[in-house]
This record gives sequence, C-alpha cells and structure tokens, in this order.
Amino acid sequence: MIWETVLQPFADFGFMRRALLGCIAISVGATPVGVFLMLRRMSLTGDAMAHAILPGAAVGYLVAGLSLGAMTVGGLIAGMAVALLSGLVTRVTALREDASLAAFYLISLALGVLIVSTRGSNVDLMHVLFGTVLALDDAALILLCSIASVSLLTLALVFRPLVLECADPQFLRSVSTLSALTHFVFLALVVANLVAGFHALGTLMAVGIMILPAAAARFWAETVGGMVFGAVVVAMLSSVAGLLLSYHYSLPSGPAIILVAGVAYGLSLVLGPVGGIVAQALPRRPLNT
Repeated sequence: MIWETVLQPFADFGFMRRALLGCIAISVGATPVGVFLMLRRMSLTGDAMAHAILPGAAVGYLVAGLSLGAMTVGGLIAGMAVALLSGLVTRVTALREDASLAAFYLISLALGVLIVSTRGSNVDLMHVLFGTVLALDDAALILLCSIASVSLLTLALVFRPLVLECADPQFLRSVSTLSALTHFVFLALVVANLVAGFHALGTLMAVGIMILPAAAARFWAETVGGMVFGAVVVAMLSSVAGLLLSYHYSLPSGPAIILVAGVAYGLSLVLGPVGGIVAQALPRRPLNT
C-alpha cells in the first residue's frame, strides 16, 4: 500500500523524480529566504516581487520562446529593477515603500500578462502563471539547484546581520555599514529564488513555497535556526504530498503543493506549541516560588 501510493510514482516515472528534485531544491533555497521575509514583516513584499518578474520573463519568452536562459535573465532584470525603483521612489518622494512597491508590481503584473496573452497562446499564459513542475528538464534542475546552493551560501555569510536587522535594524545601522549591503543582498536572494520558483510553480504560486512553510514553522520553533529547519521540512513534505495528490487525482501540481502547504499552516496555527490557538487557550502553569 505504501509502495503503490507513495513510492511507486517516483520509482516508475522520471518526470516525477525530476519534479521532486526541483521542489526539494526550491524548498532548500527559497524557504529560508521566506523565513527572513516573514521576520522582517516583508511577506507581502515577496508576493509583489513574484509578480514583478513577470514582464521580464514575458520579454524573454518573446525573444527566445520558452527558453530557460532568456526567461531567467529577463525575470532577474525585471525583479531587481522593480526593487530598486520602489526603493528610489521611497527615498525621493513622500510615498512609503509598501505603496510604491504595490504600484510597480501591479503595473508589472498587468504588463506581463498583456505581453504573454497578446503574443502567445493560452497554454503559454498558463505556463508562465502556474508553472510546469512536472515538465522540468535537466537544464531547469541545474538552474534550480544552482540558485539553491548560492542562496544557502549567501545566507550563511550574511546570517548574523540579517538576524540583527530583523531584531533591531536601527541598531545595525548605528554600529555597522553592512545594513544597506545586507538589505540589497537579501532582495537579490528574494528575486533569484522567485525566478527559480517561477520555472516550477509559476509567478502566481512561487511565493507560496516561500511564505506558507515559514509561517507554519513560526508556530513550532522560537529560534531563527529552528524556524528555518522547520520551514524547509514543511516545504519538502508539502512538495511530496502535493506531487502525489497531483499524480493520483489528476490535479494541477503547483496549486496542489501550495494548498498542502496551506493545510500545514492551518494545522500549525491551531496545534503549534509556540503561540498556536490551542497553546494560547491552555492554562499556564504558575512558576514555582
């Protein structure tokens, strides 16, 4: 029973194994970035950046078709452009960063959908918006694993200033010159991992694998390291369960993975020992005097 339900799809079909490897790479690379997005109260920023990469990917599609390299470069350029432009607008005008980012992401989303729908087919539009995790080829897997490796190495290098910036950004600015550099390196990691997620899950689903496991892990761990580990585990389990649901019930794989992650978040919200609903409702034991 376990073999037929859980193991056989991955043992018998190469596309399932490639999809699983791609999802694991995204889970390892993107989910820790999502933890820091959550801690920095930038979760919606991740969603905005996911939509911001769409016009660049669409232009890459127009130039070279469904080319991995062209769409990746286009998405990276568009994402970083939106991040830098929104920061510039915030510094030279009275508009707050969340409002400027929302404006740019809405423009980017509309422009990207317009480009793809005007010059492509409905199939191409669905590919861009929802991804094709079951159609990952070797080149896509190399890209996803490379981005995950670079993300982990970069996070290891900037881990301490990132944690400090989450806890007290004003203090980091006062004692170190790394604050601005850390911020822009982190934004680059967000864009790179959203581009990686875009190839597998599409622009509409890519941010889900970042934020939902991170939000779920928040209810199971108190330390940053614990949250990162818990988020990666939740993302991996969600990927496996979502792919199996897609295989057995002919569901779209990307939304299935994100919905499983959403269920994990809901269960964590209720049952998590660190601030979950049940834990908050239980009477606290008095301290021994």
